[in-house]
Amino acid sequence: MTHTTALTDLVVKMADDELILGHRNSEWTGLGPVMEEDIAFSSMAQDKIGHAWALYKILQEELGGEQADHFAFTRPEKAFKSSHLVEMPNGEYDFSLMRHFLFDQAETIRYESLQDSSFEPFRLLSKKIKGELKYHTLHANAWILQLSGAGEESYLRMQLALNNTIALAAGIFEAAPDEDEDMLVSGKVYPGETALYYRWLDRIYSILATTGLKMPATDTIVPVYGGRRGLHTEYLQPLLNEMGEVFNVDTEASW
Repeated sequence: MTHTTALTDLVVKMADDELILGHRNSEWTGLGPVMEEDIAFSSMAQDKIGHAWALYKILQEELGGEQADHFAFTRPEKAFKSSHLVEMPNGEYDFSLMRHFLFDQAETIRYESLQDSSFEPFRLLSKKIKGELKYHTLHANAWILQLSGAGEESYLRMQLALNNTIALAAGIFEAAPDEDEDMLVSGKVYPGETALYYRWLDRIYSILATTGLKMPATDTIVPVYGGRRGLHTEYLQPLLNEMGEVFNVDTEASW
């Protein structure tokens, strides 16, 4: 694999996660537990789809990829590299909130590492979206703390949500084959998935310690992998069908 191909693989993984979770979060519009959360989840969904679009544009303009909208909406399921975490249905609000917390902390860790990337488009994008990521993590942290301390039932639901999402979230850090990732690490594009994973664990441990929620021991977490290799949950294809329904009526239309 060439350096460009390895870099393309990384960009696609990042963008696909953002796109799919953005659409999942948008499904809360009109259904949030309070009006403020309707607005918050809708706003964060828009941000995530915007991040995906920016990454697809990097793919198109810097790495010889397809036109961004075509790439986002016309690929077959197996060509997507999204993690299983983002594909899962929203379920109850506790699951969506815990996914939001774990994913946005992972995303923040990733973009923090890209501020010093040798790949200039990563550096520029990380600076551009820094403020949005700060808002996302502040929102998630505040709600995790509030609901974990809102009584026994609320605490137990948040603990169960953590138990049910932690292995899925660990799957965000599924790495490319060693030689491909080594190419990006040695080229100072980013630190690699293992390094990011342990930074993420440190970050979420420190936050969860303030909530009373119990994190499983690191060596007991078995990450759910497969999405980066095109092996997806049963939930992705129906979402892709819905997501691309209008665009695929006429893929050459000018909007």
